[in-house]
Amino acid sequence: MSKKEKLSIQQNQIKRKNTYTIALAGNPNVGKSTIFNNLTGMNQHTGNWTGKTVANAIGYFEYRGEQYKIVDIPGTYSIMSHSQEEEIARNYICFGNPDATVVVIDATSLERNLNLVLQITEITDNLIVCVNLLDEAKKKKIKIDLEALSSILKVPVVGVTARKKKTLNNLLKVMKTVCEGKEKIDQIYQIQYQENIERAIKQVKESIMEQYKIEEKLARWISIKVLDGEERILREIEKQLHIKLINHIEIEKVKQEALEVLEEKGIYQEEFKEKIVSTIVKDAEEIGKKVCQFENKDYASRDRKIDKILTSKKYGIPIMILFLLLIFWITIVGANYPSQFLFSVFGSIQEKLIEFATYIHCPEWLSNMLILGVYQTLTWVISVMLPPMAIFFPLFTILEDLGYLPRIAFNMDGFFKKACCSGKQMITMCMGFGCNSCGVTGCRIIDSPRERLIAILTNNLVPCNGRFPFLITVATIFIAGTIGGIGASIVSTIAVMGVIILGIIMTLVISKILSKTILKGMPSSFVLELPPYRKPQFLKVLVRSIFDRTIFILGRAIAVALPAGLVIWLFANIGIQGESLLTIIANFLDPLANLMGLDGYILTAFILGIPANEIVLPITLMCYMQGTSLVNMEDTFVIGEILRQNGWTILTAINVMLFTIFHFPCATTLLTIKKETGSWKWTAISFLIPTVCGIVLCMLTTLVYHVFVV
Repeated sequence: MSKKEKLSIQQNQIKRKNTYTIALAGNPNVGKSTIFNNLTGMNQHTGNWTGKTVANAIGYFEYRGEQYKIVDIPGTYSIMSHSQEEEIARNYICFGNPDATVVVIDATSLERNLNLVLQITEITDNLIVCVNLLDEAKKKKIKIDLEALSSILKVPVVGVTARKKKTLNNLLKVMKTVCEGKEKIDQIYQIQYQENIERAIKQVKESIMEQYKIEEKLARWISIKVLDGEERILREIEKQLHIKLINHIEIEKVKQEALEVLEEKGIYQEEFKEKIVSTIVKDAEEIGKKVCQFENKDYASRDRKIDKILTSKKYGIPIMILFLLLIFWITIVGANYPSQFLFSVFGSIQEKLIEFATYIHCPEWLSNMLILGVYQTLTWVISVMLPPMAIFFPLFTILEDLGYLPRIAFNMDGFFKKACCSGKQMITMCMGFGCNSCGVTGCRIIDSPRERLIAILTNNLVPCNGRFPFLITVATIFIAGTIGGIGASIVSTIAVMGVIILGIIMTLVISKILSKTILKGMPSSFVLELPPYRKPQFLKVLVRSIFDRTIFILGRAIAVALPAGLVIWLFANIGIQGESLLTIIANFLDPLANLMGLDGYILTAFILGIPANEIVLPITLMCYMQGTSLVNMEDTFVIGEILRQNGWTILTAINVMLFTIFHFPCATTLLTIKKETGSWKWTAISFLIPTVCGIVLCMLTTLVYHVFVV
């Protein structure tokens, strides 16, 4: 029985009983998902940077005879705005009717985290504050008086170290008490705004309660939103509660009267939200001062010293490039041996399959189609794709666990601001290095719909893991071919890094063009947390990167490689007047390819490689050798000889590397873009943008080469 089936049975059993629902909220990077995993046993990905959870994750567990459903809602700094994370979090807390809401906060950044706690106190009384990372606070000599915090907020406060599962026992006890109603919370902490603002809130609140049967606490929160005038939030309230707020005659009248009084006191509607936020921040600071004691005032000095280097204008970007260079170089060198091993293993199995097909008298066309077509394509993808991913993802996840990825976004924020985009786009680009489909999904962390769409449309301009093998092979043969030993791998790594940097530059250029044309707008402001540096949990990193990323993406590659192998074999074996369909297509594309400094077979390989970038090179080799199945070749020297014999020069190699970076997304990424944007129009534009860039760049490179070199 699969894990999914077991979970389904567990869920059905729980649903038949009385089940308490827990909402798990908190800022990003405070350990919510770790608590969720330890309570439910589900493998929810956790990471040391902003925006990992962008949709509700649901799990079930049992404690002392009672059943619980826990919902891990997205990490957010606020529920007052309208990013996707904030909307999901706010809607579930407000309208999901959980029996208890657990707000997880970081013990090392209590004041900042209390901002969210205070916002949630305005919505619900069934609140539990879970102070996590007490071990980190102890290392930094920060003492937190949990009893005093509970006394001020008038809600249960529990201290935990989420990584240590046994410390969650107290949290479970409090959850049970609150859910069963044994912990009566009558006078939960309530923020007191300026006297004039409080009068306005009361005035609108009373009007709302006259019109609708709404509980007083919720009515107070709604009245703040009415005065604020945030239409998107008001429409969501109307939708969830089936009431009318916008253009309601009575409520609108009272609202305008209240705003007029506020204006007389010098508080205009445009400043209203600012006054609300500043009061919350001030209250959080005051509470933090009362319950926190810092034995070492310079507890964050080490992090600040490191950040002075890693986020400095002088060293930040060069160090970022060096980190990426190191990762790519280790991936290039380390992937060779396991790839060769997999090729040999799959080759031996292929020989056995051919012998077996002959033994059972299987028709030759059928055995060739299944073995030399489907099987060989599949094993090529696995052999070429698995080793680099198994190295790249753990290394990248270590940077994530260390807390370095937000520093990358910080370093690049200025550039993206100039392109009228969000600095968070750099985080989604980093995700795209592993898989562009993952990068597109990760764009949900960007608040602005306009900036999110730009990030989606340009994510494919950075190469995913599937494009690295081709880039590395071409760079090794034609750019580092005259250099031996370790120097060759360094030179090829620098060459690959060069085209990657070009991809990043083009991302900024295209983002700027989109911002000034079809997606006009100014960059929005955003809060980017620079989390403390932490020692990576290497075992969890390995497990997480292998199962959450490598296996997932490999499964996707296998799913598309199977039909792709069949199609490629048919194109290579079906012909008209003695020419295969591959040759016919290549001849048709040859004029355009020549203008790009390529040939028709290369363009044909890219087109047929849309299911998976990993098969572009083997298709190219198959075409050159007039074969009927993909060529399984490991020796880069032999590959280089075949390419040179078919007219490849340094110009061809450069243009192939450029087009590898700048060409249409793979099929999985295109489907993900359609799902995220809900539009075939934007999916088509995402197809055209990198493809047009690639064609133009290759043509320009060819023109310059012929004018100045040849």
